[in-house]
Amino acid sequence: MDIITEPSALGGRAREWARAGRQVGFVPTMGYLHAGHERLMALARERSEVVVASVFVNPTQFGPNEDLDAYPRDLDRDAALARRIGVDVLFAPRPEAMYAPEAATWVEVPALARHLCGASRPTHFRGVCTVVAKLFLLVRPTLAVFGQKDWQQLAIIRRMTADLGFGVEIVGAPIVREADGLALSSRNVRLTPAERAEAAAINQGLALAGELVRGGEGDVGRVLAAVRARYAAEMPSGTVDYLACVDPQTIEPVTTIAGPVLFAAAVQFSGARLIDNRFVDVK
Repeated sequence: MDIITEPSALGGRAREWARAGRQVGFVPTMGYLHAGHERLMALARERSEVVVASVFVNPTQFGPNEDLDAYPRDLDRDAALARRIGVDVLFAPRPEAMYAPEAATWVEVPALARHLCGASRPTHFRGVCTVVAKLFLLVRPTLAVFGQKDWQQLAIIRRMTADLGFGVEIVGAPIVREADGLALSSRNVRLTPAERAEAAAINQGLALAGELVRGGEGDVGRVLAAVRARYAAEMPSGTVDYLACVDPQTIEPVTTIAGPVLFAAAVQFSGARLIDNRFVDVK
């Protein structure tokens, strides 16, 4: 596996792959890799001749007073995991290599970023879209794999990719969870032992929402009230940033359930903000 730090070197390699007609799979990450990332890379490996993964803690998707400086980093550990999965190239650029001091161009999909994470982090998805667009231009992938834990991000990337004509197939990979149901996240290491025990309630509350809907409850307000009560009882250390029911495609709030919906939550603990979701299909 090659580790590349300069965008120009990666771009040159990508042009060689394009001339040779190679199928390139791409997995963009912010590093501190875990079993969820392994699954993304394994999917790319199954479907591609060449696999590229990036490790880049993208500063433009962090707002003021967010955890940019505290975000966990361990490139040696990440490289060992990527090598074990069969990644061909690991791209680990410096921020100044990705963003010129005078950079003034942004990529946005405002219609899909109004709710959920976009409501409390108004510049987050602008940063995500901009860096993913830049990475797509460098890597020239045939397909790119993203986790469904960031469902809103996945929807936004799909829209951006289609609108800008990148010609990249966007693959969504199912959420990988701990034994107690907590969605894997690089930020989980920043939970205290007590918070870690409580955090399992995030998924359990979303599972309750699914059970209520499948049992015939169609009023979103009553479903969300039941989940909030569960969170208050079982997750006293966490502050709910949002708990919502939205259309899975438009990410617009839903009040009455008559078809597929997405229940999504974000919970802030002392050192980490965690997100999770559950897709519920009502026939």
